[in-house]
Amino acid sequence: MNVPEKLEPNEATANDAEAQSNEPQLERGTYEIIRNRLQTYSGELRERTNKLNEERREVFGSIPTELISTQRITTSNNCVAQDLIPVGEKFIFGYNVLMGLKAVTEIADVFGVFEFRDGAMHEQPLDLLLDGQFEQDFFALYKYYKDTKFQRFFTNGPYLYLVFQVGKTVSDTKAFKFLNNEGKLTYEGNRSDHEVKFPPQHDFKWVRTHRDLHREGEHPHISIDDRVFVETVGGDLTIKVEDNTRDGSGIYAEPVDDPDQTLDDAEIFYSIVGNIILLKMKPFKEDNFRYLVFNEKTQSARRLDSIADACVSLPEDHGLIFSNGYYLQTGVYKTFESGITDLMFDRRIPSSNGEDYLYVFYNQTTGQYVLLSYNMIEQEVATPIICNGFSIFENGQLI
Repeated sequence: MNVPEKLEPNEATANDAEAQSNEPQLERGTYEIIRNRLQTYSGELRERTNKLNEERREVFGSIPTELISTQRITTSNNCVAQDLIPVGEKFIFGYNVLMGLKAVTEIADVFGVFEFRDGAMHEQPLDLLLDGQFEQDFFALYKYYKDTKFQRFFTNGPYLYLVFQVGKTVSDTKAFKFLNNEGKLTYEGNRSDHEVKFPPQHDFKWVRTHRDLHREGEHPHISIDDRVFVETVGGDLTIKVEDNTRDGSGIYAEPVDDPDQTLDDAEIFYSIVGNIILLKMKPFKEDNFRYLVFNEKTQSARRLDSIADACVSLPEDHGLIFSNGYYLQTGVYKTFESGITDLMFDRRIPSSNGEDYLYVFYNQTTGQYVLLSYNMIEQEVATPIICNGFSIFENGQLI
């Protein structure tokens, strides 16, 4: 029988040290092999997905958004652009001018009709708007309201409204109503102010929390459907994913103004949209609500105060879109820094193939629009378009 040679203590220690030093190298080597394989597979999957998407576009058709041309509109006076609206193959351009010593404001001082043809803007007669009763109402408006200015166009089904601001606030308005019948306008009066209104700014309901949802303990919190837990005590606003009142830490925290508040002092609302839980929270002695988005799938939270003014759902439960970005059920999100605030949701315009949706947001004070185009296949929003008015024609062209 062969008996192994007995190792000296120093020799045994050296071998153990060498084995230990090799272990991290083996681990690093294994990690790199797995990482390289995953990168290769992901690259192949990306190529196959892109190829499939190209074939889909060839079969079903998909027109990318691209700049066709840049044109200028020439008006008789220096003006501030306010809005555009398509009427058949033409569009009406609305604007405001400082009339100076001119005693009477005429329709041509506020509106122009143009046609985009052969890559250029062509001015057309004002026949679309020339109606005896409308002219009388228009002249009376500017005569009796000295601060009158054109605000925007508004559409509701087959009706077109010309909205004017007649007071110091954006809500003090008068509206002229027209029936749009295949490009022909018929005037229907000036008593339709109440018909001009924005759609709901949130298509989900906020639910207020109550005492039955409180979880008492060393670090008390409020349970939101037993899926996430929130509190504003102990000096900070905290979001937790575990129903643990022994530990005050969580996945998200930010300081509050009053560290001595109790669980009853804060105003907390929530809304559940699939994997997304929206939180509307106002800590004690603070003036403004804080808006946070928690994603149960990724177990992550993010503050998004821009959803305060307007936030609506994307098609087929993809997620949510707001005036400066979007948040998907997968946890993917993106925000755009346009510098424009106080935007209201105006309307959603679907494309003919159902692949793209244009979300329109509007600032009542400045008259600016922010256009966000969401693609259902790519599941992303293109770079926002900021403008003082726009027209979309049946052929898909946007001015």
